[in-house]
Amino acid sequence: MLDTAPLSPAAAPAAQACFHCGLPVPASAPAAWTVRIDGADHAMCCPGCAAVAQAIVDLGQQSYYRDRSAFAATAEGAQLLPPELQLYDNADPRFALDEDSRETTLAVDGIRCAACVWLIESRLARLPGVASAQLNVATERLYVRWRSDECGPADILGALHAIGYSAYPYDAGRHGEGQRKSARTLGRQLFVAGLSMMQVMMYVAPAYLAEDGTLDDNMASLMRWASLLLTLPAICYSAQPFWRGAWAGLKARSPGMDLPVALGIAAAFGASVLATVRGRGEVWFDSVTMFIFLLLCSRYLELRARRKAGAALERLQHALPASATLLADYPGSREPSLVNAAALAVDHVILIKPGEAVAADCVIVDGATTLDLSLLSGESAPVARGVGDALPGGALNAGAPVLARVTRRAQDSTMSNLVKLIDRAGRDKPRIALWADKVAAWFVAGLLVFAVAAFAFWYQLDGDAARAWPIAIAVLVVSCPCALSLATPTALAAATDRLLRQGVLVSGPQTLETLHRATHVVFDKTGTLTHGRPLLQATLPLGAMRADFCLQVAAALDAGSGHPLARAIVAAATEAGGGARVDWHADELTEAAGRGVEGSVHNRRYRLGNAAFVARISGSAPPHMVADGATPVYLGADGQWLACFQLRDGLRPDAQASVDYFRRAGKTVVLLSGDHDVLARRVGDQLGIGTTVGGYLPDEKLAFVRQLQMKGAVVATVGDGINDAAVLSAADVSFAMGEGAALAQAHADAVLLCGRLGAVADSARVARQTMIVIRQNLAWASLYNLLAIPAAAVGLLNPWLSGVGMAASSAVVVLNALRLRGRGKKEM
Repeated sequence: MLDTAPLSPAAAPAAQACFHCGLPVPASAPAAWTVRIDGADHAMCCPGCAAVAQAIVDLGQQSYYRDRSAFAATAEGAQLLPPELQLYDNADPRFALDEDSRETTLAVDGIRCAACVWLIESRLARLPGVASAQLNVATERLYVRWRSDECGPADILGALHAIGYSAYPYDAGRHGEGQRKSARTLGRQLFVAGLSMMQVMMYVAPAYLAEDGTLDDNMASLMRWASLLLTLPAICYSAQPFWRGAWAGLKARSPGMDLPVALGIAAAFGASVLATVRGRGEVWFDSVTMFIFLLLCSRYLELRARRKAGAALERLQHALPASATLLADYPGSREPSLVNAAALAVDHVILIKPGEAVAADCVIVDGATTLDLSLLSGESAPVARGVGDALPGGALNAGAPVLARVTRRAQDSTMSNLVKLIDRAGRDKPRIALWADKVAAWFVAGLLVFAVAAFAFWYQLDGDAARAWPIAIAVLVVSCPCALSLATPTALAAATDRLLRQGVLVSGPQTLETLHRATHVVFDKTGTLTHGRPLLQATLPLGAMRADFCLQVAAALDAGSGHPLARAIVAAATEAGGGARVDWHADELTEAAGRGVEGSVHNRRYRLGNAAFVARISGSAPPHMVADGATPVYLGADGQWLACFQLRDGLRPDAQASVDYFRRAGKTVVLLSGDHDVLARRVGDQLGIGTTVGGYLPDEKLAFVRQLQMKGAVVATVGDGINDAAVLSAADVSFAMGEGAALAQAHADAVLLCGRLGAVADSARVARQTMIVIRQNLAWASLYNLLAIPAAAVGLLNPWLSGVGMAASSAVVVLNALRLRGRGKKEM
């Protein structure tokens, strides 16, 4: 193969460029890399070029060099390893896992169907040093872990290249472009196959419709030859995925589903060509083109399903911007400059324009705006933010421009941490998916043996290969282990996509399967069943001033405080004002640590704090109006008690419905808290939880969960704090609240980004529906193969009808799984 850059031999001096390919010759090139051509010695850049050039000379084809118009093709642009991977080695920190192990995530091009997943994983599993290799069919991302002393990135990429797949470090932009390119290629192949099928049908129709003896032999022969020519585009172009897949499986010694498909196409086409040349016998050009078209239709549908199922995850990958507008000398100069988002450091001040995504976690220092947090929490309603409020990385600025100070680097932002959890989500497979993969692997080998047996049986019975041949082709064509392989991952991907759109990030492979089997659901109290922060429960006027006026005065006094009680009062006042921020201002503020705050609002002196502090300005002792378990905050002025604000850590609004759902589902609900036993039991009694345990330290919580597991329980836990990390990790399946500690999220199988406790019950519903769909898919795939293969073996199905059946089998599985994406968000 020649490249397109014309260059004569004279333009490439031997001392500077390789005479064969034109690349520079190393100064230290040995004499062995020199080849004598047409009586002159010419230098070569490498042993490969020297070997090829010597072979051309030995064959007496030196005229190739005299007549060529361009140098021979080089490895440039089609090399074994992507250029960026040549910069890596086992010392690269991106690969580091521990002292001896390395890991990375790669994007893989060329994924055609579920059989590719099994082929890639089985090939890498045989590579020395590879500890694990899992390919997520929905996102087309490969997670690999290997031992650095036995294997390297080049070995992994080389093994993938050898079986026909290219891979590179995951990059959202490049991966998206690759997906679009593969979709366009598949679309063109589908169009060519459909066009060939329609044209061939026109030529074979007279043979089917004509009565015996009415079709002239010459005309029949002409139509056969025309059908052959029209079938060639489908064979040579549209069927390329099957040829490549079959060859890759053979090279890897792991034959996949592409092998029987390719054998079926080759057998039908080869027999038809032979019959056309001989002028007698059956031809199946119409069946071949129809089979290719239907299979490509099925794969196109599968491709779209996989892309849809992984769309929500991909949106998160694209959410973080690549650049940010930096104000380097703020607050002095405000001259903006565009910088790489990865270069942002803590305390940098950035400008976030309307419509831009927040590049890193930061705090607003100037301006007010509204945020679109739909990608982070699933909530589409805009959220108001002002000076002092935090902005999570990945949120979209839907309002006015603001200035914000970076609090965490882009690599450590909220969105980046979620992306890391997503990266973990596709690494492993649930047990039911592993079982389906093993069945599909043995299925292919058994199918090939069965097809040979069917041919031998009919040939021995009739002594006619023309009878046995189409039956063997039908057996190869009608089988569909792809349906078995697709049954589980397609359903799980669709369910994961649905949950992510509802604000639940599933990061564990067994999450839905185990949640469906859970017998015990263990809830933490603070921050899980309750909000984990004080909320204003009631405003009780103690004088003539209205409750809403007292609340606004208190909010003005507390506006600049970071105390949790103060923040609760300000939040209540903002909510009472319809979302508008408090615009009253307090002057002459003085704060007494641990007691309260004093200041002037509208030229009147007020005190806000505990009873003893406020009594110094109000005079007498306050009336006793404290509710059980509530924290009172008093407001007073000169000689007057004005109001009592009762705050407490209230229950989440969906806590009762969540507990009731699991009780109705037959689960044992447990409240396991580190708070005092009295407080824990009060919440447990309020929610109707039968088993409530309080005052437990983290190690005691862990022992409690393990004791349940030793008794045979399948435990699901829900928590939010750092002290919940060990319990979340030890449980069979675990959920972490989205606003909880990062350590808790890292050890959980799912993160509630939406902040709704009810999302756990929603996840349980989706888990139940998902397991139903998976069982339906596996049952359908098994039943189809049990019926279709014997039917083909006894001659009830011809090749083209077998192709219809195979395509329909995969389509049924994919469409049934996609139903999970469209169901309602919640039923509570």
